Amino acid sequence: MDTLLITPVDVLAVIERVGRTELMGRIISRLHQGLARSHAEGREPSPPRGGFVRQDPLPGVTEWMPHHDVGESITIKTISYSPANPRKFGLPTITGTVARFDDKTGTMIALADGVVLTAMRTGAASAVASRILAHPDSSTVGLIGTGTQAVTQLHALSLVLPIRRALVWDLDPGHSTSLARRTDFLGIDVVQSDPQTILAESDVITTATSVGVGEGPVVPDGACRPHLHLNAVGSDLIGKTELPKSLLERALVIPDHPAQALMEGECQQLTSDQIGPGLAVLCHDPAAYRHARETLTVFDSTGFALEDHLALDTFIEAALEAGVGSRVSLEYQPADPLDPYSQHVGSSAPAARVAEGR
Repeated sequence: MDTLLITPVDVLAVIERVGRTELMGRIISRLHQGLARSHAEGREPSPPRGGFVRQDPLPGVTEWMPHHDVGESITIKTISYSPANPRKFGLPTITGTVARFDDKTGTMIALADGVVLTAMRTGAASAVASRILAHPDSSTVGLIGTGTQAVTQLHALSLVLPIRRALVWDLDPGHSTSLARRTDFLGIDVVQSDPQTILAESDVITTATSVGVGEGPVVPDGACRPHLHLNAVGSDLIGKTELPKSLLERALVIPDHPAQALMEGECQQLTSDQIGPGLAVLCHDPAAYRHARETLTVFDSTGFALEDHLALDTFIEAALEAGVGSRVSLEYQPADPLDPYSQHVGSSAPAARVAEGR
C-alpha cells in the first residue's frame, strides 16, 4: 500500500494554489466543527503528549502527540521545539512531521511536513477560542513574542475579528520590526509597543514566546480593558508559563486539553477547580458562554493531537484538490507476508543487493 507523501514543496504549492487565507479559514472551521463533534459524541480526548527534554548541547524538547479515531485512523505528530534554531542554524524553532495510519491494517496512509501545519493549526485554535470568548468588536490585538507563530496568530485572528491594529513587542527588536513585512498581506497596522501598553490598550492579546522555565510571566498584571481576552500559546514545558498567576485567578480560563494544560500550560499555576471547561465544550455550545465576551478570559493553548488530526485532514484534502503530493512505497511488503526475505512483486534484484550491502 502506497503512502501519500506531502513534502515542504507540496505544502508551498497548496498554499499557492488554494490560498493561505482560504486554507486558514478551512482549518478554523474544521477545528471548530471537529471539537464540537468530539464533545457531542462523548469521545475520549487525545492522550496528553509525551516526549524528551533535551539539555545538551542545546536545550529543547522532542514530543509525540497521538490521536486515535477508532475504526478509521491514527494520527501521530512528532514535533521538536528548539529555541536556538533560528539564531544558530537558520532553522525554524518548530520542526516535525505528521503521520496518518489506517486503523484496520496499521499501514501508513499519509506523511506530511508538520511545520506549517503546526503553525496554522495553533493560530486556528486561538481564532476558534477568540471567536467565542473575545468581544465581537475587538479591533486591537497585542502580540507578545513576534516569531513564526505571530504570523499565523495574527492571520487567524483577522479572519474572525475586525482587527485593524496590532501592538507588538519582542525581546529581539529584529523580530518585532520585521513582523509588519511578514504580515503585510493582512493590511493591519503593526505598531511597536511594550507589554504594559499592550495590556492596557488591547482587546485581545496573544503570547507566543520562548521564555525559559521559571522566567515568566511575559505579561504584567495591571489595568486592562474589562473584556480583554488572552491566548497563551507559548507554555509547552513543565514550569514554563507566560501569564501572571494573579491575572489567571481573576479570569475565566479555558484550556484546550484540561489534563495536559494542568501539567504544562498556564493551568500549572491553578488548581483544577479554578479552570473552566475545555475548548471542545465551548465549541459544542458557544451561546452558553456569550456572556464571557464582556469579561476577562484566557485560552490556555498547549496544542493537542486532535487539532493536528483535523488540520491534517484539511491538508490532505487541499493537496488532492491542488494535485500535489506523491504516492510512494515506504513500508516493505514481502511477497509472502510470513517471509520477510521474500521479494515483493515489482522490486528489483539490484535494489535488493544494494540493501544487503553487496
